[in-house]
This record gives sequence, C-alpha cells and structure tokens, in this order.
Amino acid sequence: MPLLLPSLAAQRASAQPAARIPTLNDVGAANLLTEIAPVMAPFPMRSFRKPSFPDRTIDIREEGAQPGVKATEAIHAAIVKAHAAGGGTVLIPAGDWLSGRITLKSNVNLHVAQGARLRFSGELADYRPAVFTRHEGVEVMSLGACIYALDADNIAVTGRGTLLGPEDGPVKRQMMTQDVVERFVPLDKPVAERVYEGQGGAPIFLPMFISPTRCTNVYIEGVTLEQTAFWNIVPVYCDGVVIRGVTVNSVGIPRGDGIDIESSRNVLIEYSTLNNGDDCFTLKAGRGRDGRRVNRPTENVVIRHCLAKQGHGAVTVGSETAGVIRNLYVHDCVFDDTDVGIRLKTRRPRAGGGENLIYERLRMRLSGKMFRCDMLGSVTYVGELANRLPARDANELTPFFRDVTIRDVVVEGATRIIHVTGIPESPLTNLLVENARIRGELLITAADLRGMTLRNVQIESQSPELNLLDARGVLFDRVTFDVPGGRVQANIEGPESGDIRFHDCRPARPVGWRTDAYQEP
Repeated sequence: MPLLLPSLAAQRASAQPAARIPTLNDVGAANLLTEIAPVMAPFPMRSFRKPSFPDRTIDIREEGAQPGVKATEAIHAAIVKAHAAGGGTVLIPAGDWLSGRITLKSNVNLHVAQGARLRFSGELADYRPAVFTRHEGVEVMSLGACIYALDADNIAVTGRGTLLGPEDGPVKRQMMTQDVVERFVPLDKPVAERVYEGQGGAPIFLPMFISPTRCTNVYIEGVTLEQTAFWNIVPVYCDGVVIRGVTVNSVGIPRGDGIDIESSRNVLIEYSTLNNGDDCFTLKAGRGRDGRRVNRPTENVVIRHCLAKQGHGAVTVGSETAGVIRNLYVHDCVFDDTDVGIRLKTRRPRAGGGENLIYERLRMRLSGKMFRCDMLGSVTYVGELANRLPARDANELTPFFRDVTIRDVVVEGATRIIHVTGIPESPLTNLLVENARIRGELLITAADLRGMTLRNVQIESQSPELNLLDARGVLFDRVTFDVPGGRVQANIEGPESGDIRFHDCRPARPVGWRTDAYQEP
C-alpha cells in the first residue's frame, strides 16, 4: 500500500516520486508481453527482437527418447541433426525426462513444452568431459552447465516447461569446499590445465543450470527452473542476450543465484520472477587476478518489469568486479520480501568495480536494507584485507564504485535505509537518491564516502541516528525526517569528514553536527 506519513502531511506533495511506481500486478513472469518493447536506456543500447529459426521441429522421441530412461543421447542427436540442417527447434514434449549435460549449437531452439519436466542427472559421468567455463569469476575446465553452449550464435531455450537441477549424487557430493576458488585453483597454470571433472573422487565445481559461453544472440523465455545445484542462468562472455518471462525458484540452496550476467554485454532481462537462496539479479565481471587477466566488462544491461522475491539482494553488482560492471539500468521493478534491495559488493583484491549504475521507478518491501554497499567483506574470504585500517596503497586490485543513481522509489519497509562500507583508499563516490518515500527502522550509516545527495526524499524511521565516518560532500536537500523526538541525531567522525550540508529540510537542522564538518547552506 502507499507509504503515508500522516504527521508530516504538509510535506507529502513535495516528496512524491515523479513517476508512477509499479505494483505486484505490473511485473514478473505472469505479466510477460508477447513482443519485446523498444528499450529506452540512459546510455546507447542495441535494439532487441525475438530470434527466428527455420521451420523445422525435431521431437526427441524421434531420436529414441523414452520417459524414465536417460535421454541425453537422443537430445544430443536431435540438436546435431537440427544444426546440420541449418537450424530448427528441438522439442522436449510433455512428460518426465532425464538427461545429462545438454550442449546447444548455433541456430537451435531447445523448446521445453508446457507439461514437460526435464530433470538432470546427478552422476559425474553425465557431465564429462570437462568443458571451458568460469566458476565464480575464475576460468577452469569443469562440468560447465546442465544446458551449455560454447561459441554458438542464435540459440534459445524456450517453452512453458520445467527444468529441474541435478539429482542427489556425486555431482553434489564432490563439490569443492576446501577453499575459495582463487586460492584453490593454481592461477599460474594455463586454463587448459585447470581440469576438475571428479576423477577418483577429486573435487569438482558445481555445474550452473543454463550457461551459454562466448555466444552471441542468446534468447531464453518462459521456462521455470527448480532445484539448481548452483547459479541458475549465467551468460558468460556473451554479446546480445534476452532473458524474459522466466521463473526461478532456489530458496534454501545456499549459492542458488537467480540470473548472473558474467562479463557479457547488450543484455535485456524483463518480466521475470526470481525467488532465490542467494542473490536474485546479479552482475559480475571476473575475480581478482584471473579476472584482470581476462579483463572483460559486463556492460549495457537493462532489467525491467521484473519481480524479486526472496533473496540476499534483489539486484546485486559483484562481488566479482575485475572487468568492471558499467551501464546498468534497472527500472519499473518490484522487490517483495527480498533482503537488500540495491546491493553493491566487492573486496580489496577483487579489482575493477562498478560505474554508471541507474535505478528508477522501484517499489520495495524488504527484510533488510534499501541500499547496501560493502567493499570490505570478511576475514574468512580475504583475510586481513577485510580490516578497514590501515588504508592500503591503491593498486591494480583496488576496486571502486562510483556514479550510482536511485530515483523515483517507494520503500514500504526496510531495516536500514542506507549502509555504506567503503574503503579508505577507494571510497564510494557519487551516490544520488532522488524523489523517494522511504520507511526504515534505521536511518543512514556510511563509512568512506565521497559525494552523497538525498534530494526530495521523505523518510520515516524508528531511529533518529545518522552516522557518518570519513564522509565528505554530503547534501540533504529537501529531505523530510519523521523520527522519534522530531530531531535527527548526527554522529560525525573521522578526519576526512566535511562539506556536509542540510538544505531546506524538516527538521531544519539535526543536533550533534560536528562544527568543522557542517556547512551552513
């Protein structure tokens, strides 16, 4: 329901979002349109259209597939036949089917019909030999994905059927748990020698669900994904990707990300519903030194008319950021019961970063924070680099986040409005929140920040505390605070804090401003 602040009625009109904010009835897979509407983005963006395939359909039953019997060979034969004939559709008809890894080829549409349930094997033999892939931002030779493609053009996975992830078995039992990937994989070895296919009980990297790799013109529409072993839909090094009308359910699966765009460009995601055990919509670009070696960005990505339900972050940038994530436009979406709404995360050794990240016309009902930026991480993964101080010398592995815009949003509930954990040698730079109505239990906590503006924002909070550490260039412009006691309590620390302004706000000025940091308007 609309967020109203009855104790501040005089301020309502000046703090309304400038545009209509979507509701649950406007977004998600249930509202998928037949055609792809033109994309209007605040950066140059290619046009998108549905793919075309020759009028040729090969039913996997024609190649010997039978319900209840592993159909990998029949599916493979149908794909090869369609590809050799110039392309077409491979049909997974209604019924229950079982398969090992499926490898798509150019000009083939894998169509999973309504009423079809395609389940994937849990046996390692069904995913060998190892294929080229990227695991959490590091290149390896491993299981790849349940539905995989390499160097293909004009491929699709479509239909109203359901895909089910690997059954219990060696695939899950032999997953690598010894260390984080960049310390486990010998990065000095050529990628062709980084082979993990589970021979003799050796560890493997879990297969993703759908992962086209080094492909162009990829189209995924309509399918439902359940019970993944790892990340669900993961284009890697792709150019020209459309993902629309998909439903992903992975609640309870610790690394069950919904959609991960990995070092890919020109991507449209629309009318999709994600309900995940980890992040929902995620942008990644390689990890640390191996990611820097590859140095491929994720860029020109539009996410629109989507629904994020349960998940750690509704839209997450990182934490693999080495190639840089830039030109992201998220608009007209709803985040309903997600933890964090807008999440940025990286680490000192991850390199790269994110820039020109734009979020508009969003409705959020969150169990966590509206905006969370974390650049430190934990000792478990990065050791002493997780300690804020001392500041480190900037180098090629120092990450950054800059130029983030959040405009025309309604937050119906959150634990905290803004929580920034930057790093002293690379603060979060230029965050704008404009035209918003926000209800949160706590206000703002920010450390290592350069440039934050809240403009035309109406806030209702259960706490009056505003905490800034080494924050410079902060402007509150026409911000209304409805807080206990009627006054904001500002706690400002750190030698870098300064140029903090409070213009035409209600209340007019918080208590507790440090005199050397505060500037009169």
